[in-house]
Amino acid sequence: MKKSMQITWLGDQRYAAVSPSGHQLLIDNSAFKVGVSPMEALLAALATCTAYDVVEIMKKRRTPLSHYRIEIEGERADTDPKRYTRITVRHLGAGAGISADALSKAAYLSHEKYCSVAASLNSEIVVEAVVEAEYSTEA
Repeated sequence: MKKSMQITWLGDQRYAAVSPSGHQLLIDNSAFKVGVSPMEALLAALATCTAYDVVEIMKKRRTPLSHYRIEIEGERADTDPKRYTRITVRHLGAGAGISADALSKAAYLSHEKYCSVAASLNSEIVVEAVVEAEYSTEA
């Protein structure tokens, strides 16, 4: 299965990412940000991927969460490329019958088995850059 996005430069360091379904994400690394940076978007992708899993796992175990959020923080290298060297994902949840142990097991399953973003971050990914110098701006 393939996934795709089309990224269009909006000027300065601002880009619109559009999915095939038409949903948009504003990526902005300019001085006057109106969107998230590329590295913040990566954190958000990891957090929402694991959040989806955890919510579903807890629901299937008949202990649905009534409140849930993730706090995520990434530490970056000082040298180029300034990649993440450590990411901390803090799961905070509550609800009837919710224990720290059950939430911890759900988070573990997500991070180790189900979350495709986490698996992508932990693997060797072949990235192929294809360059086309000219293209038409007409739709």
